[in-house]
Amino acid sequence: MISSELFDDKDIPAQDQSSSEDCDDIAVDNESLPLARKRCIPCEGGVDPLTKEQAEELLKQLNPEWTLVEGAGLLARSFSFPNYKKTILFVNKVAAIAEGENHHPDMTVSYDNVGVELSTHAIDGLSENDFILAAKIDELSVETPKS
Repeated sequence: MISSELFDDKDIPAQDQSSSEDCDDIAVDNESLPLARKRCIPCEGGVDPLTKEQAEELLKQLNPEWTLVEGAGLLARSFSFPNYKKTILFVNKVAAIAEGENHHPDMTVSYDNVGVELSTHAIDGLSENDFILAAKIDELSVETPKS
């Protein structure tokens, strides 16, 4: 069981439930913002995933440790920590961001490492939401990898 000290609903930003269902129906003011300041838009499918070229362009706005895999169908990064407690604190911070954005990464957790993979399952590929979430994860206070 996860302690409420580590993960509490009050830490999750409120999500606007009135958003449209289409990935490409992004508010005009959202388009001019840096990725980390944008909000994920609910996606129920019906649009094409980003092309490799579009994904590569958005990738330039992220930490260079993010990589495109599976022909630009997945965005991935690994984070290293000095101990398990810091690893889990990071996982809980990512979970809070993901809940607030209603866009959830796949995470692989080990003692001192977290693998984060992003894709938009509804379109079987990448959407801008994946890059928005990655940019927000980049802003977390993360320890530098162990030497």
